[in-house]
Amino acid sequence: MNYRFGSYPTMITPYTPAKEVDYATAEKYVEWYAKNGCDGIFAVCQSSEIAYLTLEERVKLNGLVYKAAKSYGLTVVSSGHVAHSIDAQADELCRIADSGTDALILITNRLDPENLGDDEWIKNAEALLKKLPPDINLGLYECPMPYKRLVTDRILKWCLETGRFYFMKDTCCDMNVIEKRMELLHGSHFALLNANCQTLLSSLRCGGKGYCGIMANFHPKLYAWLCKNYESEPQKAELVQSVIGTFGFTEVGLPYPLTAKYHMNLCGIPTEVISRNRLATELTRYGRECMEQMKLATDRLEGMLGI
Repeated sequence: MNYRFGSYPTMITPYTPAKEVDYATAEKYVEWYAKNGCDGIFAVCQSSEIAYLTLEERVKLNGLVYKAAKSYGLTVVSSGHVAHSIDAQADELCRIADSGTDALILITNRLDPENLGDDEWIKNAEALLKKLPPDINLGLYECPMPYKRLVTDRILKWCLETGRFYFMKDTCCDMNVIEKRMELLHGSHFALLNANCQTLLSSLRCGGKGYCGIMANFHPKLYAWLCKNYESEPQKAELVQSVIGTFGFTEVGLPYPLTAKYHMNLCGIPTEVISRNRLATELTRYGRECMEQMKLATDRLEGMLGI
């Protein structure tokens, strides 16, 4: 499998007014991601509200995203396991794999639910891998919910030794840690994609393969441009980094994914501004106006860059 690395949005899930999954609109999102320069999609992840979707919904949504994305030549990586027991997680992941993906992404806190340590993580990982299709490529995701289980050097080395891991969504937000990880991954087929926009340019410069995060739901063209041009146009890259890094702070201060759904409306894709994990009233006039200002600024920057 030849992966396309660069800009990977974390797929959001649209709903109907009755809070049923809106599969037709999800398909429009995939088209929008493709037209806006994305190289891949992270499907059925936390942004997709996986803890609030049934297994049947997760499987159907992943299959639709995979089929649509492949028509545009995008890479798709998929997660979707939320259960506690290894057997139940294996069932979830096998169902996701059957619906189509280029790599199954293992949520790190699921392999050590009680945060007992590396021995527990590796033991559970060994058990889980035996239950997954032997030919499926794998990845890691340091999902912050229900708690952020960061990958240690020992775990990363273990993953490399298996030969099965190709992808990592890094959420450590720490360049010292990222640099150490890149040293361990150097020369391997295991790619690190940064979820933290504030450290993106620095991570690319030390060997990172792209961005996989929330903010690619808002201005993916800028992430795609930066990943492709940071070496050839360093001064412009610094400007792009300063803009995306500043707007990235809206991840914390505003009610995501409601913000992303409102932003999809600004981009011409009618979307109900509702989710299953937040109250619609959390997106106030203040939040909407912030999204409008962000879009105006990033549209202008895209115009300056000619993208």
